[in-house]
Formats: sequence, structure tokens, C-alpha cells
Amino acid sequence: MMNRRYLLKSALFLPLLAAKRPPAGVDWNAWFRDWLLHDFGMIGYYASDNAKLLASGARVDIVFMGDSITEGWMDKRPAFFRGGRVNRGIGGQTSSQMLLRMMSDVVDLKPRAVHIMAGTNDIAGNTGPMTPQMTQENLRAMVDIARRHSITVLIASIPPAAGFPWTPGLETRRPIAAMNAWIKQFASQSRSTFIDYWPVLDDGTGAMKAGLASDGVHPTAAGYAAMEQVIEPVLHRLFPKERRS
Repeated sequence: MMNRRYLLKSALFLPLLAAKRPPAGVDWNAWFRDWLLHDFGMIGYYASDNAKLLASGARVDIVFMGDSITEGWMDKRPAFFRGGRVNRGIGGQTSSQMLLRMMSDVVDLKPRAVHIMAGTNDIAGNTGPMTPQMTQENLRAMVDIARRHSITVLIASIPPAAGFPWTPGLETRRPIAAMNAWIKQFASQSRSTFIDYWPVLDDGTGAMKAGLASDGVHPTAAGYAAMEQVIEPVLHRLFPKERRS
């Protein structure tokens, strides 16, 4: 049973649930935890954006589903998300949370394709301990949902990281490499397209190349530009008549 004091504290954060980021002065971790209490999948995060997008009648070619690495792409390289490309990344999320958002943030938008990047925060244990099998089952489920709605699936590799600043001391290189090997194999088995960002980001040791990440995990503008060299040719093949708006 939840502590009454914690519930009272959480209630104070209810007004923040309408915002995508906490107001200045509010601790991000506390804000994130309290949102999880009321909306574990954070389905409300993009609710108003989704409503506006659907009401506009704008086409949706591809939705980018992911965590802060995906969300930060929009902040650092907004021009990449031109007409038809929709960003639905949420910082801190694990694949368990993304799975809960597949209907509202992907299927309901009726995209032609989805780009899924998940696993960093699973390894970090952001929503509790997770085994590789749990991550794999979540990815299988997300792909299954997309397939059932005739959505083309692109599955991305987990970017390299020598460590996670928010979980000091955690071994990251081996679990990331192992999960990427599985993702590559699964992409082939599920007739999905494997998007491998590793060659342009890895410094050869399983860490990010110098200058491509602000903290060893989250790409800089240069990091995203390198990633775009990998994904753009795939998008051009999928959407040859894409408007350059």
C-alpha cells in the first residue's frame, strides 16, 4: 500500500501532468516519478499534440517512438522532422512504457511506418529491474501491434554508451552489444528494417565518439546529424515522393 504522505506529495504534482517538461525549479526526477504514479505509460504526454495533428488532417509518414534520445532529436535537429515525420520520444522511458503508448502515439496517427528505438533505460532500470527477455518481449509486442495495423517497422540499435550518468557504476557496454545483436536478428525474423546507428556513433570501444554526445549518452546536434546519414537513405526509399516541406 502507498504511503499517505507520498500520495499527498504526488497530488501536488497533478497540475504538471499537462506539461511536457517540469517548470523551472522543479526536480526532473521527482516530476517523472510522480507522473508515473498517475500515468505509467505517460499516455497523456502527447495527448494534445495528437489531437491537434489528427484534427489538422496532416499526413503522417513515420512516427519516431523512443526515449530521450529520440525526444532530444527534435530539440537538436528540428528541421529533420519536416512534413510527415512525427517525434514521439519521451525522456526516461523504458520499452514497457513505450508499449503502452503504441496505440495512442503511433497507431491512432495512422502512419505508414514507425521507427522504434528502445532499450537504454531498460538496461538502466529506470522503471525497475528488467531482464533482456522483458525488453525483447516488449519489442516483439510493439512490432506485432504495428504489423496488425499495416505499419512498416524500422527497429533501431541502442546507441553506444560507456556508462549512464544517472546510474553510476552500471556496466553498459556488454548488455547494449548483446541487445543490439538480438535486435538485428529479430528485425530479420520479423521482416522489419534494422537501422544500425552503431557504426557512425561508436568510438570502437562501445562508447560514443568524442563530440557526438553531451554526456556520453545523449547525442549532440553533431551526433544526430551522423544518425541522419544512416536513416535518411532508408526514408527516401520508403517515401520517394516525400514533400520537402
